[in-house]
Amino acid sequence: MARDLRPQPSRRDFLRASSTAAAAAALPLGVAEAAFGGGGDTLKIGLVGCGGRGSGAVVQALRAEPRAVLWSLGDAFADRIDNLLAMLEDEEGPVERSRIQVAPERRHVGLKSHQPVTDEVDVVLFATPPGFRPMQIEYAAEVGRHVFAEKPAATDGPGIRRVLAAAEEFDRKGKCFAHGFCWRAYEPWRAAIREIHDGRMGPLRAAYVTYLAGPLWHRGRKPEWTELEYQVRNWLYFTPLSGDHLVEQAVHSVDKVMWAMGDRPPKHVTAQGGRQVRTDPKYGNVYDHFDVVWEWDDGAVATLQCRQMEGTLGENLDHFVGATGRMDADGWAANFVVDGDFPWRYEGPRNDMYQTEHDELFAAIREGRPLNQARQMATSTLAAIMGRMSAYTGQRVTWDMALQSKEELVPTDDAWDLDQPLHCEVAMPGRTRFL
Repeated sequence: MARDLRPQPSRRDFLRASSTAAAAAALPLGVAEAAFGGGGDTLKIGLVGCGGRGSGAVVQALRAEPRAVLWSLGDAFADRIDNLLAMLEDEEGPVERSRIQVAPERRHVGLKSHQPVTDEVDVVLFATPPGFRPMQIEYAAEVGRHVFAEKPAATDGPGIRRVLAAAEEFDRKGKCFAHGFCWRAYEPWRAAIREIHDGRMGPLRAAYVTYLAGPLWHRGRKPEWTELEYQVRNWLYFTPLSGDHLVEQAVHSVDKVMWAMGDRPPKHVTAQGGRQVRTDPKYGNVYDHFDVVWEWDDGAVATLQCRQMEGTLGENLDHFVGATGRMDADGWAANFVVDGDFPWRYEGPRNDMYQTEHDELFAAIREGRPLNQARQMATSTLAAIMGRMSAYTGQRVTWDMALQSKEELVPTDDAWDLDQPLHCEVAMPGRTRFL
């Protein structure tokens, strides 16, 4: 697959592109026959990444579009495909069994299984470890498919540049792209962000957010696995695959901050973190805590505390401070309150944000409407990546530094080999260099 060799974008270029994205999206789509399998009545869906999030996404996609069928599956490992199909084809499965039409020849195994799956379908869902996402998104744009991709967009700067280039291709071909930043599909959060953007609190000056979590799963090790298979099956703990938990999990909090800030790239970030509790070699090279501070050109700042530690306080809260008031947001409780000169409290309905993501994607496909969230996805992901870069190196990192970074954590597309493990050292601030 050809790599993008054009001059690297700058922060100014990114701002300019973001400001014109809406106009680009309004361009004519040409023929809307691309929506339903060349004009037919059936929409073929493919899924790459058959784990827990992938299984949820494919069910939500099928519920969003009654004329869709699951046509093709891909995963690095055959057992993941088998487990998903057993669940879907069960008599008490979540969707009608007649809509599961994955013939044996359309069950693709391997680290590049996204290519045959994407070739065979109209809409492809990507739910693999994030390190694989740029090559998957790039290929879908190249061959002209509609896409739902789980967050984040990438794990390094070169990956973000590939996603940004793909975003332009989705525009040119009139294909829809939806991301998995699910809070943007949650009606209480949409209402709260409207209040911020409409100026209820005056200009936004600061955000203080937390994502304090406990430990997550670990799949262990089996003697028959190669080292890379072990890494991929335990991808959370290897930065090339996950981006570290700041980029993989707490990126939801980063995305909410970016949303509130109007998706404007921050000027720079200063961060720290480390491995205080999760020091066993089985946890790869990721940190267990981060403390991050972003700053924007207008002086607005945002801080994030995140961790994954057993036996500690669990908290996922967001506080936004404006010139004339403050919003306290608890997304899980749908509790959004503004105190200040113009108080407000959210009292509307709650929705299933995961289902809404797919409902809106398939509605856009049916109606031939533009929907391209790839740039938005790349912006929030890069804001998280630059925080990790700062914590790993101990340096202040600007947006342009992160966007133009030459550090490639992920092998080139043709270099993936289950016999060749990823190089993953624990970063040491002051010793680890920014590339």
